Amino acid sequence: MIEQIKSLIEEKIQPEQIEVTGDGSHFQLSVVSDVFDGLRPVQRQQKIYAIIAELIANGSVHAISIKTYTLAEWKQASKFL
Repeated sequence: MIEQIKSLIEEKIQPEQIEVTGDGSHFQLSVVSDVFDGLRPVQRQQKIYAIIAELIANGSVHAISIKTYTLAEWKQASKFL
């Protein structure tokens, strides 16, 4: 399921970086893409939810945590990791 989620997101928004972790039907996503530039946090999450909506609807994904960054935000956040 991790690879399927990753593939769907890569196909739709070609992120600079993506990390998908989790097990069963609970997943954590970290997505870095300039497609998020200018979007509010809720709009960013809606963009990801739209991509994986079918997996949520069919029960394959039950719970998901999403962190989104533009490339500039990711570079800034990476300084603190």
